[in-house]
Amino acid sequence: MIRVFADAEELARGAAALFAEEISRAVTGRGRASVLLAGGETPRRTYEMLAGEPLRTTIPWDKIHFFWGDERCVPADDPRSNQAMARESLLDRVSVPPANIHPIACADSPEQAADAYQRALQDHFAGDPPRFDLVFLGLGADGHTASLFPGSAALAEQTRWTAVVHRPGDAFPRITLTLPLLNQARRLLFLVSGQGKSAMLAEIVRRVSASVPLYPAQRVQLHNGEVSWFADRAAAGC
Repeated sequence: MIRVFADAEELARGAAALFAEEISRAVTGRGRASVLLAGGETPRRTYEMLAGEPLRTTIPWDKIHFFWGDERCVPADDPRSNQAMARESLLDRVSVPPANIHPIACADSPEQAADAYQRALQDHFAGDPPRFDLVFLGLGADGHTASLFPGSAALAEQTRWTAVVHRPGDAFPRITLTLPLLNQARRLLFLVSGQGKSAMLAEIVRRVSASVPLYPAQRVQLHNGEVSWFADRAAAGC
């Protein structure tokens, strides 16, 4: 279930290698690849490796479409923006056509932003099953993933692919993709690093066969795809 790496650097290296493999498979088989990006420091290092040699010049960037699993409703250049982090660490450093980058734009109301992103996803997958070739997700110490937090109404969404999340204590709302879309992915990779995640990761492993998922990350159960967990030794508790 979990592949353990010596440290966060090796974890990022492994995730970058998996990215290259899945992109090659998707482009060879379907002519393009659809990727869902995550925020956070663990994915950042993976993105930086993808933007370095040799992957920067060997991956067919012009065949990849990039989307985001969630976003804070902050300006696009705000340091807290997942889009800003991905652009800085990866997208502005490789040859991705601007038309292939599909950020969550919160210029209007959060509800309008969620509706607009739903339409963008529908347009992208028009005529095809809405299946991402690769999804990156993180894990919060409370078991959340994307912006699907424990107790959030977004977890109960049955049909829509996007939802607005108003989290108590947050200064801004968030937009998140929902389980009906996430669970259709072909390949999904959780990236987990640091001692602060070890208790939750251990709890998820302990409850792997539980009939009722307790944490949002446990509810990511692909209908016809493969879920992998990459963790460093600190997160794995070893």
